[in-house]
Amino acid sequence: MTAAFFLVRHAAHDNVGGFLAGRAPSIHLGPDGLAQAQRLATRMARERFEAIYASPRERTQETAAAIAAASGDMPISIAEELDEVDFGAWSGSTFDQLNKLDEWQRWNSQRSMAETPNGETMIDVQRRSIGLVRQLARQNADGRFVLVSHADIIKSIVSHILGLPIDAWPRLEISPASITTIVVGQWGSKVLTLNETTP
Repeated sequence: MTAAFFLVRHAAHDNVGGFLAGRAPSIHLGPDGLAQAQRLATRMARERFEAIYASPRERTQETAAAIAAASGDMPISIAEELDEVDFGAWSGSTFDQLNKLDEWQRWNSQRSMAETPNGETMIDVQRRSIGLVRQLARQNADGRFVLVSHADIIKSIVSHILGLPIDAWPRLEISPASITTIVVGQWGSKVLTLNETTP
């Protein structure tokens, strides 16, 4: 028996790549992001899945809502395990501001050892996200699930499955509104697709 997971990164907000959104409130999809979410939803409507789980952030909820609407108005469950990294005081800062901080440089050079200002490590992030995957696979060994979250969350799951160190995160590209597909069974787990995007 094999459970399948579609790991979806949220569509783009208005200034993706310009600042660190983190857990800052009221970060919504802009017009381009909403159009991107609709294309993603059309693509996901071709798949069979039983449940949608999403991070509590507005941008993930809006992306999940588009998928749900295109797939028969399926309900969306909020999963704290899929939440963005808790960047604490860094949330909302521009990358120009962050690049001047020694702590930010350390975070990006050795995430296995560094902590965010709120004390969360990438090992913590990986533990909670993989824990949800394992829990869902145990509850429904043949289930098919959509998990809508954030780039770092997806990278942490993929790194675990591929046996990569957490510091390998820069080698993985997870684009906005992308789909990464994994399968999990008693035999183990593997990555089927990585960073599939919809034109």
